[in-house]
Amino acid sequence: MDLTVEQRSLLSRLTFYIWWQSAEESLERPERLIAQIMDIGEWEDECELQETFSDEVLRHILTHAEPGWFRPKSWSFWNYRLKVVPFDAEPPEMPQRSFSA
Repeated sequence: MDLTVEQRSLLSRLTFYIWWQSAEESLERPERLIAQIMDIGEWEDECELQETFSDEVLRHILTHAEPGWFRPKSWSFWNYRLKVVPFDAEPPEMPQRSFSA
C-alpha cells in the first residue's frame, strides 16, 4: 500500500495500537495497522483515520480483513458506517480461521 506523507504521518503517530511489535514493523503492513485502529481505536483517532483515508480504502481493508482483525462490535459498526451493507441488512460474516489437517 502506497502512503502519502499525511497518511504515513498519521499512522506513525498511531503505531502504539499494535503494541506487540515495533513501529517500523507496524508501518510495513499499514493495512493491518489501519484495521487495528478501526477495531480498538479511540473515537478521535478513528475520525482522523476517516479524514485521511478514503472510504474506498477503508472498505477495502474491511472486506479483505484477515481472521482476528476485527471483533464483532467493530465489524458491524464499520460495515454500516462505510455502507458495505444497508442499515436494514445483516453485516457479512466475519472472516473465520480454519484449521485443516
